[in-house]
Amino acid sequence: MQYTTVPPPADVNRASREEFDPAQKSVLWSWLAFTATFGVARAITYSIKDGKGSFHNVSTKSGIHLHHYLWGIALVSAVGSLAVRGDRSAVEHPVIGVAYGTGVALIVDEFALLLDLKDVYWAKQGRWSVDLAIGLIAVTGSALAAAPVARRVRRDRLRVGVGEPKTA
Repeated sequence: MQYTTVPPPADVNRASREEFDPAQKSVLWSWLAFTATFGVARAITYSIKDGKGSFHNVSTKSGIHLHHYLWGIALVSAVGSLAVRGDRSAVEHPVIGVAYGTGVALIVDEFALLLDLKDVYWAKQGRWSVDLAIGLIAVTGSALAAAPVARRVRRDRLRVGVGEPKTA
């Protein structure tokens, strides 16, 4: 049976509650945050480079540019400190997954700078391939992490039929 409607958010929410344990939910949120943050970071940096929009570089009063990998390192370090502390319920909280994914995306986006220790962010060599590769990794990872919920929603929708009332 094929269906043409998008499943309601309540069905997706129920399926994710039933299919994911807390650690799996944290991984999913981490991948989604990575994907969203990478896309937003790329968009903002392109707007800064092109001089469009209200975004601008962040610098100290003495003029030192603060690269966004610094914020990523701070987020990943904070998540790491919680992990080392050993509080499993804190580590498995979705907010921690979001913080980790966000931090990693901010670091990966400026990986060339960290690798060469030169500000080669806008160098032509390999920039497009890096953007494309990281984008594909982010989208693929998000899809793989969400697959159990998608399968569950599909099974439930096939079992009850689309548009038919569900019985408890």
